[in-house]
Amino acid sequence: MKKFLLVFLSFFVVATISAQETPTPNYRAAAKYSPTNLAKMVHSTSVSPHWLKKGNRFWYAYKTSEGANYYLVDADKKSKKSLFDNVKMAKWLTEITKDPYDAKHLPRLDIKFNEAEDAIRFRVTSTEEVEVIDDKKEVKKDSTSSKKGKSKKPKKEKKVYHLEYKLGGNGLTIIDTIKKEKEDWKKWANIAPDSSIVLYSKNYNLYWMDKMNFKKFIKDEKDSTVVENQWTKDGEENYAYGRGSRGDNVDKEKNKDKRNGVGGVWSHDSKKFVFQKSDSRHIKDLWVINSTGKKRPTLETYKYHMPGEQEYYKSELLIFDIPTKTHVKVPLDTIKQQSISVFRAPRKQSSRDDEFRPSLLLSKKGKVYFSVISRDRKKYDINVADINTGEYKTLIEERFNTYIESRPLILLNDEKEMLHWAERDGWAHFYLYDTDGNLKNQVTEGDYHVASFEGLDEKNRTLYFSANGVNKEQDPYYAHSYKISLNGTGLKTLNPGDFTSSTSMSDSNKYFVSNFSRVNTIPKSELRNANGRKVMDLETADLSQLFASGYKFPETFKVKADDGITDIYGVMYKPFDMDSTKVYPLLEYVYPGPQTEAVNKSFSYSMDRVDRMAQVGFIVITLGNRGGHPDRSKWYHNYGYGNLRDYGLADKKYVAQQLANKHKFIDIEKVGIYGHSGGGFMSTAAMLVYPDFFKAAVSSAGNHDNNVYNSWWSETHHGVKEEIDEKGKISHVYKIDDNQSLAKNLKGHLMLIHGDMDNNVNPAGTIRMANELIKANKRFKYMIMPGQRHGFGNMTEYSFWLRADHFSKYLLGKEATDADIKFMNLDKPMNK
Repeated sequence: MKKFLLVFLSFFVVATISAQETPTPNYRAAAKYSPTNLAKMVHSTSVSPHWLKKGNRFWYAYKTSEGANYYLVDADKKSKKSLFDNVKMAKWLTEITKDPYDAKHLPRLDIKFNEAEDAIRFRVTSTEEVEVIDDKKEVKKDSTSSKKGKSKKPKKEKKVYHLEYKLGGNGLTIIDTIKKEKEDWKKWANIAPDSSIVLYSKNYNLYWMDKMNFKKFIKDEKDSTVVENQWTKDGEENYAYGRGSRGDNVDKEKNKDKRNGVGGVWSHDSKKFVFQKSDSRHIKDLWVINSTGKKRPTLETYKYHMPGEQEYYKSELLIFDIPTKTHVKVPLDTIKQQSISVFRAPRKQSSRDDEFRPSLLLSKKGKVYFSVISRDRKKYDINVADINTGEYKTLIEERFNTYIESRPLILLNDEKEMLHWAERDGWAHFYLYDTDGNLKNQVTEGDYHVASFEGLDEKNRTLYFSANGVNKEQDPYYAHSYKISLNGTGLKTLNPGDFTSSTSMSDSNKYFVSNFSRVNTIPKSELRNANGRKVMDLETADLSQLFASGYKFPETFKVKADDGITDIYGVMYKPFDMDSTKVYPLLEYVYPGPQTEAVNKSFSYSMDRVDRMAQVGFIVITLGNRGGHPDRSKWYHNYGYGNLRDYGLADKKYVAQQLANKHKFIDIEKVGIYGHSGGGFMSTAAMLVYPDFFKAAVSSAGNHDNNVYNSWWSETHHGVKEEIDEKGKISHVYKIDDNQSLAKNLKGHLMLIHGDMDNNVNPAGTIRMANELIKANKRFKYMIMPGQRHGFGNMTEYSFWLRADHFSKYLLGKEATDADIKFMNLDKPMNK
């Protein structure tokens, strides 16, 4: 009996300890890091340079807990100084506007340099109200014509000061006090580089105005003498010259006669305009309903091509001649199902703040470079067309058994050579060609991924680019800048270090700004020259208030994929008040790729989906998976080709098991998973493919049935098979596993969330998932976000607390039952 009592008491003690090991949900800690609160603790984390046109100079704004400061950097002189004295600026603004300012509390300044680049200009809105002056409205001379006894109250608006500050000066000059007019014409007017003509779309056709009439229109858009000219007459809805009216069907009908933008690319001399016309008349419609916006619910209809449908968009490439008002068509085979893209001239860094930035053709010499990719994305051609005749030839062909990716083409050496980016050897690299399409040499080579072009010193034949995985001792996702000779020699790292970086290079290719950090370091910014030598430190992010709140950096980890060979990299987020005597449920925040992975590599204070969820009482991890991010080998990236539902799940499961074996604080019996869009799809799939492992999931905006998702994503990353019958007829076959076919497998606790106006991932996918769960007699949660698109907009915060409630109930054992989400209300003043 005594022995039995001891055993019973031991069991009771163990059971009691075990029951206490799971933490209590800490909503207050999570609320501390709401987006509203974070905005008060973290300000600038990177330098965004505005390069000037004269010299190697740039300005930038940087905000800390002491306020915002503006700086001017001269790289040649190795100098950094304040653009102005904040104390003096506050004094001048106060004196002019009669509104009080101090050095820490200046208005946000939208700065523009003048043409001489020796002064800055900006507008400041005062609290003073003045009468609205409408110089476009005719004033009646006979004031007695108004109704007796009724004098109309003049309309008022806040006074706006347009100010100029001469660099190094001792005061502000008032340019004018005219409010900047709404420039609605910018939404539709495509102005030629020399401003001689303006193109736009109206009633689905191409129209134009000359410079004189456009000026008249800007002055008074109701001027009846403005002459508009119709160029084409064959445009119709879904086969238009330019954008059609958008929105619900009521608004589309109301706005059908309004001017719309016409996207296209100009020749450098303004004499040609290249336009890609798309025929989607035969593409089937899709719909969402706006139930909250107007008195009556309205229907929104849009064209949406789904994978495996035999129809496809038909693309034409037209070259318009401005002087003669004629056009030619590039003789492409419109029967082939393919997509077209015209290469454009890269924009200069110094044009960032320009009011006018026309889109220009890559070539200055009367050539139109464009690419064509087949529907199955396995055949990619780079072509060049004569700008006068439209006749074209193919210069480069890429062929692969999975999908082909691309980057912009680069012309150099007076357009005698071109740089082409391709993954033909299993890694992304640059190849040097002549402009007849003959390969000269491979510029970059090796088992690393060239991510993007950054600059080119043609005189010294030096290429600047960013890449991943060059240093085998580092996380392969860490991006750095490099230079290499066009003959493939002299590869050099320009911003070395154990971190990832983003850069902005000057137009001269002599200097670049590098912003760098890891998830567990304070972000820093510096200026380096083209040889990689550091010129100066620029900024270190001010995280003092964030750390004062109790914030702690997350931890990185490296484990193996389910094959036991492939390295998987991830980040672990813990509660900041973690109790070593307790074990914590594990949550995985997922996005399967293949275009990216949900794993931060640099410091981020967008904590909503990871850091903040951990504070509720969980260990949260983000991790890659085979078939994920393209910044590794093409093998890694394309691993999921042909198996777009299950390809990443085994890695997600095995990584969790490895981490639990390593860390005693992880409760491997309580694993949850969540994600948005592709992550919503993946989290539900995980619950159904491994129902005994994943115990709870929150799946938002998921594309659960890729048969009703857009064809570009599904057919690209999963694959569509092109078949030709004995008569030569081509058909496209698409077959993919969906989530709802496994509905019967559900054992854990699933929540589905979707916006009812999601015109990216249509709600049909989630509705079909719910339908099959109901048929299988399964309990699950289902939430519609009224009026929300693919992102949940102003309901994002609400969705966070739905997720917290779900995992708290099913993994921490405590359910929130109050009607009010009180921690949302804490951020809102209850003054109404």
